[in-house]
Amino acid sequence: MAQRCTRFGDRARYWFDSTLARGASALVGWMALLCLAVVVPASAVLVWTDPDAPAPLTDRLAEVWHLTGETLRLGGATGTPLRVTMSVLLALVALLYVSTLVGLITTALTERLTELRRGRSTVLEQGHVVVLGWSEQVFTVVSELVAAGANQRRAAVAVLADQDKTAMEEVLTTKAGPLGRTRLICRSGPITDPAVLALTSPATAGVVLVLPHDEPDADAEVVKTLLALRAALPREGTRPPVVAAVRDGRYRMAACLAAGPGGVILESDTVTARLIVQAARRPGLSLVHQELLDFAGDEFYLITEPSLAGRPFGDALLYYPTSSVVGMMRGDTPLLNPPPQTPITPDDLLIVITRDDDTAWPADCAELVEKSAMAAVGPSTPARPERVLLLGWNRRAPLIVDQLRRRVRPGSAVDVVADGGGATVRQVSEADAHSGTDLTMTLHRGDVTRPETLRRLDVHSYDSVIVLGQDPAPGQPSDDPDNRTLVTLLLLRQLEEATGCELPVVTELIDDRNRALAPLGPGADVIISGKLIGLLMAQISQNRHLAAVFEELFSADGTGVRMRPATDYVLPGRETSFVTVVAAARRRGECAIGYRSHDDSSTGPGYGVRINPPKAERRRWTVEDEVVVVGRD
Repeated sequence: MAQRCTRFGDRARYWFDSTLARGASALVGWMALLCLAVVVPASAVLVWTDPDAPAPLTDRLAEVWHLTGETLRLGGATGTPLRVTMSVLLALVALLYVSTLVGLITTALTERLTELRRGRSTVLEQGHVVVLGWSEQVFTVVSELVAAGANQRRAAVAVLADQDKTAMEEVLTTKAGPLGRTRLICRSGPITDPAVLALTSPATAGVVLVLPHDEPDADAEVVKTLLALRAALPREGTRPPVVAAVRDGRYRMAACLAAGPGGVILESDTVTARLIVQAARRPGLSLVHQELLDFAGDEFYLITEPSLAGRPFGDALLYYPTSSVVGMMRGDTPLLNPPPQTPITPDDLLIVITRDDDTAWPADCAELVEKSAMAAVGPSTPARPERVLLLGWNRRAPLIVDQLRRRVRPGSAVDVVADGGGATVRQVSEADAHSGTDLTMTLHRGDVTRPETLRRLDVHSYDSVIVLGQDPAPGQPSDDPDNRTLVTLLLLRQLEEATGCELPVVTELIDDRNRALAPLGPGADVIISGKLIGLLMAQISQNRHLAAVFEELFSADGTGVRMRPATDYVLPGRETSFVTVVAAARRRGECAIGYRSHDDSSTGPGYGVRINPPKAERRRWTVEDEVVVVGRD
């Protein structure tokens, strides 16, 4: 075989690469040769071009050596060979010492910076908020805590999760928005380790939030985290209030025991099911809930008003021009929408909806009421049996069926369309067995993402349509959980356009970013389950007494937020102030807190919902408008 001719340049490059592969000694040698190849000729040029340079050649060579030594820090001493050798030796020792010292300092700084980037240093804060865990809710919680601390001088939020610290900071800064005055502190490590939990200084925190992740063992890990938190806190002294969430109600008792007497445990799936059913019976109600729960608008506060002591509760409804009174807190028990004649005691706290804790100022608005514009109180329309179409099945579906059973009239029916296997059939059968005789359930096998499945159903004959996504399969990587839901919504929207009739659709989405993608009709409503739970936890973290208020507000059998036709309160076509609506609602035993304008129902971001408008605000009320009240069905 003929040998291939190799170019000289390739051979030289190969030889050079081979010498470098021998290790650090070869690299040092090449650097020394390179420095000498540059420094010695340059020093010689300087000496030979110097008019004051000595004439003898030996003296000039000595001067070249002197310049080279100064440049390379080799001493540059001249004389006997022994003197020159010792000078070079001392210079090399000094160079080695300085290089080693610089290397040690650089290594120490690098290790310290690496440790800081790992997030393993202790947080030294007082009254800060500690957030334990990582899920989609963390972005909502952090952004709401930032909004709540906007008027505080030293607000801080410490997030601990088993994630990279730098990655957490980047994604939180991106998704949570501007932090303002709030300091965001991220620490990395397992949240079930008491030693790692101590990094967040929970003993000096104002409140601790425990977020569940999206894995099947999320509730068990929440309980374990609460136990680790209890171990990390000192046995004596005050403990910070704890707010946590579990998905399955069977873990609530264990979580309450682990959290201690001051803990608040939410059942996220139960709360989501309640909100879905409420929105299904009155589309648009989720917008009201979101407005009440976020810190961007008006929210719940507890205030004292000594001047109202001894007066009936009905007087308080017209006593605040820029706030809406919805009840009283008597001890630890909330009294939402009590009878108007209920006396207010000196120890009662008023539950109000207002912009901030200092915007509820008293001024009697009774003189602004226009009784001539108030509608007559007539007999309420008796409720009739309802037909509900449930498209899809997940772990919250049995809870939704249970909430429907508690609210609907006897003779109501739920039709379930799902393509699951035996597990789904068994769950539907169990839900049917627990639904009682007042609610009839029927399972239809089919894929809700196929047009032929929906065409076989007379979807327009149902009072409400609920679309649920599938739960991710355990142990398998899940794609976007809203993908199938968006496909179903697209098919329902096509049916709306084909028939020209609106469908009362309520959809559960997991990712809030998909709301902008959802093809929703005018009568549709969306429940972002994780976001609402995050908003609820953030509200309770600022005032734990609000937990009982929200429990009553979102319960199936208690007093809750309702939307009624505006014609039940004021005459259609009349222009009147909102205080007249409040007075009309008081006559009906309700607390009016806002309205939804039909003309703006398709315009974001509020979609016509206005919560806590000024009492003196005037507008012309139409037949399609709705009034938001706190009352009973």
